[in-house]
This record gives sequence, C-alpha cells and structure tokens, in this order.
Amino acid sequence: MPRSRIALFLVVAALATLADLWSKHAVFSWPLLRTSEYWLVQDHAGFQLSLNEGGLFGMGQGAQFWLAGFSVLAALAIPIWLFRYKAAEDLVLTVTLAFVMGGILGNLYDRLGLHGLMWGAFSPNRAGPVYAVRDFILLAWRWDPDPMKRVVWPNFNVADSFLVVGAAVLFFRAMAKPDGAKPPADSEQG
Repeated sequence: MPRSRIALFLVVAALATLADLWSKHAVFSWPLLRTSEYWLVQDHAGFQLSLNEGGLFGMGQGAQFWLAGFSVLAALAIPIWLFRYKAAEDLVLTVTLAFVMGGILGNLYDRLGLHGLMWGAFSPNRAGPVYAVRDFILLAWRWDPDPMKRVVWPNFNVADSFLVVGAAVLFFRAMAKPDGAKPPADSEQG
C-alpha cells in the first residue's frame, strides 16, 4: 500500500475536523444566535444554537462520557482497519473513513468540553463547563411560533454531516455487488 494513502487519510480527516470546529466556533461566536434563530431560507433552513448531551437525534441524553468512550474506540479502530488490515487499498474507503474520522474527532472535541463553553451562557439554571456537542444547522418543514406545531429536523453540525455521508457510502458500497465478483460455481458432477 502506498504511503500516499496514509497521507491522504490524514489530510482529509484533518480538513474535515477543522471544517467542523471552525464552523462551530464561527456560529457559536455570533451573539444574535444566543436568543433566536437566523434564517437563510425563511422558516425552512437556517442556524439555531443547540447543545446536545446525547447522540444521534439527541438519544442517550446525559451519556456524553460513554459516547466519548465509543468515539475514542472508533478513532482507534478506523486506522487499524485501514492500515493494518489493508482496507486503505480501496481509495473510496480511505476517503470515506477519513470523513468519518473527521466527524468523530469534531464531536469528540465537544463531548470532552474542549470548546470551553460554560452552561451559564446558555442555561442560567446550570453552572460549570459544557460537555455537549455544539449543533447549529436548523432545517424545518414547518416553523411555527408554537413549538408544539413545529415540524423540524433535530439540529445538527458539520461533523454529523460527515458521519452520515460516510455511513451512507459504507452502507451502499456494502450492498453493491463487488466489481469482478463471480457467481457461485455449480457443484461438479462426476
């Protein structure tokens, strides 16, 4: 396997992580968003700050340290799979897992509280450091002043996008018939 695959994986994973962390920093530094949403497409797509102490779709609230532990395990397993077990021979798999790694590292950074946010700025009833993923992308089918009438997708971030796209590519590649696959041989008679 060429060393260029290792370099490619590291560069793509680093760029994905940086894109996620930069976007979170930029949006969470915007004072207007502390009190309301900002629409790019009125009532359908915009930004809204959210802190997620759980996983996908907010499931597992309060389990951020367990989720951080699983993230560390995944961040260790991916390079082992790619480079020890030679999965990096597949260029698409290398890039896809680099995106997944970028998503893992971006959200792990947040779960460990490395962003330095304090709860008081977001929730006056809470104190101490925030150990939660910073989400900000808001998509709504229907936005209403009454939160009970809203139809919205749970807020997410750039890291989540890398994770979902990576998972989708892995799923569809696993479902596709491999190139050059041969049909099963008929049993020989004789």
